Amino acid sequence: MRVEIVAVGTELLLGQIPDTNSQWLGEHLAANGISSQFHQHVGDNHERIVLAFRTALARSDALIVCGGLGPTQDDITRAALAEVMNVPLERDEDIVEKIRAMFASRGRTMPENNLLQADVPRGATVIPQTRGTAPGLICEVGLKVVYAVPGVPYEMSDMFERAILPDLLARQRADGSTSVITSRVLRTWGASESALAEAVAERFDALSDDGRVTIAFLASGIEGIKVRLTARGDDAAHASSLLGDEETLVRALIVEKFGDIIFGVDDETMEDVVATRLLARGVTLAVAESVTGGLIASRLVAVAGASTWFRGGIVSYASDVKYDLLKVPVGPVVSAEAAEAMAKGVRELLGADVGLSVTGVAGPDEQDGQPVGTVFVGLSFGETLEHATLRLPGDRPRVRAYSAISSLDVLRRALDRPT
Repeated sequence: MRVEIVAVGTELLLGQIPDTNSQWLGEHLAANGISSQFHQHVGDNHERIVLAFRTALARSDALIVCGGLGPTQDDITRAALAEVMNVPLERDEDIVEKIRAMFASRGRTMPENNLLQADVPRGATVIPQTRGTAPGLICEVGLKVVYAVPGVPYEMSDMFERAILPDLLARQRADGSTSVITSRVLRTWGASESALAEAVAERFDALSDDGRVTIAFLASGIEGIKVRLTARGDDAAHASSLLGDEETLVRALIVEKFGDIIFGVDDETMEDVVATRLLARGVTLAVAESVTGGLIASRLVAVAGASTWFRGGIVSYASDVKYDLLKVPVGPVVSAEAAEAMAKGVRELLGADVGLSVTGVAGPDEQDGQPVGTVFVGLSFGETLEHATLRLPGDRPRVRAYSAISSLDVLRRALDRPT
């Protein structure tokens, strides 16, 4: 079954809000073996919405529409659907009473505008609202179907799981299709998108004619490059087997070319992985930050339970703070020696097992004779004292963000070494 998603709202076209609904729907459709082949955005214009719906229905079996079901004049999805179905809108008094009761439960009087949300194209099935005032709709259009849901994400997701997905799966079974789609994302740090594509080119070419497994690349800025593997199988076990076999082959090619640059899978962040390594070793961490100004500590405390392994951090931005507080020898503060001293100083000062530090030049000017983008990462672990030298691209915000994740990657690799 081919499903198309249409997101309605001029604010999407203007870039005022991101379209997280289409992303969420695409992910959850794929997880249930349903193909989402096209996504559209359309503004709050009746003629263009009708055109978008008709275009989608000409090439897809089902259409999920997000947005345009509110109570204001620019919420015109219902009217557009009625035109596509060639039926009138009819007011559903049961919906009116339910909306009125929702307002009354909050001690408020329902505005007359909310009556618009009770207008239903003749023949449509209502998806009852449980989290907002707007009901959803299931509209038969010939042999095809249109689902209309509110654009508010938590209202949309509720209606999808409660009504749309069961209906889609029933239609898919009726068509004799039981395929399952599953995917896995390999998260990497330290190689470019083009270099990764080149490294796995033989697998990409081998899979191109088969169609059961696909490889895609997603450049994710300060979170690295993601390699997404997707498999379609006859059932969950078959899809999982195909995916596992391909992951083994792709991982081997990446490791052969770049070494240990795959740091996580699916939603794992670099800080999640570092936390897992620290917990496995039973050690605590302290950080000293200069160029990143607290970005590393901020990422670390985003991990639930960070207080069990994270002692704290010191933002030693001024040189005299490095000298006085962290006992860095007086001299250039953008250097390998300074980074190592910072790591040792913060480890001892905060009573941690591991000390991580970062110092560098974010720009726009050079410092201590070092060009913009030069970063030194220090690591103090037991009797070990070491550093890594990085040359990072970009403007000031990017250098700082890259420095944070790169420093955590240095720590991850160190924690992966045998004890």
